[in-house]
Amino acid sequence: AFARVSVDIVGPLPKPSRNGKKYILVLVDFATRYPEAVALAHIEAEIVATALFSIFSRVGFPKEILSDRGSNFMSVVYKQLWELCGAKHLKAAPYHPQTNGLVERFNGTLKSMLKMYVDRRQNDWDVMLPYLLYAYRSVPQESTKFAPFELLYGSQVQEPLDLVRDSWEGNVEEAAQPVAEYVARFKENVQEMMELVQQNLKESQDTQKAWYDRNAEERVFEIGDMVLVLDPVRKKNERHLDWTHGGNRED
Repeated sequence: AFARVSVDIVGPLPKPSRNGKKYILVLVDFATRYPEAVALAHIEAEIVATALFSIFSRVGFPKEILSDRGSNFMSVVYKQLWELCGAKHLKAAPYHPQTNGLVERFNGTLKSMLKMYVDRRQNDWDVMLPYLLYAYRSVPQESTKFAPFELLYGSQVQEPLDLVRDSWEGNVEEAAQPVAEYVARFKENVQEMMELVQQNLKESQDTQKAWYDRNAEERVFEIGDMVLVLDPVRKKNERHLDWTHGGNRED
């Protein structure tokens, strides 16, 4: 988990919180769909880097980070991040400028959830953010069939009502498991769930492909045809992709 993540920044939001927060730093793990979100007042590189460090200090540093925030901005962010870690001489950052639908879909869900609370509570949406994350992490995802919390921790989330029920029923606390037994069972459960996730993701992708193929039209280029090449590298402050003249097909 958290070997490959997608990062984005939502905002500025229409209504700042009473604590002056206007932005949300969003991070989603590809393997588990587990989201992290941090409310921010500003999005200077140092502030974003500090927020990322607070996340990575809990879940570990990823091998690959996807973001479409712009290479110049993210390069400064990661320079600040490495300095916080004491790795000032790191030559390369695991950053790839790429748009990703995973974090965009979560952003849409988060905005919808926030809107309901903003309409009711007006200016304390940043206080409610952990509750919204808790709700999202506890619900099985359509693509994986598992809740993000369950995939990350290997067990279902403990609900408050579970604790109340145990108290009412007078359940005796189970004896602590030996560490080796717990680790072995945890790894076994995670492995089993990840195999099911891969199967569910493949079925979901096959379904999406079938829908796409119904209306897709195959394009065939002949030698000598004029073509355009998509340039994914964004210029500073640009929020679009550039198409450049790629010349003629030669082979």
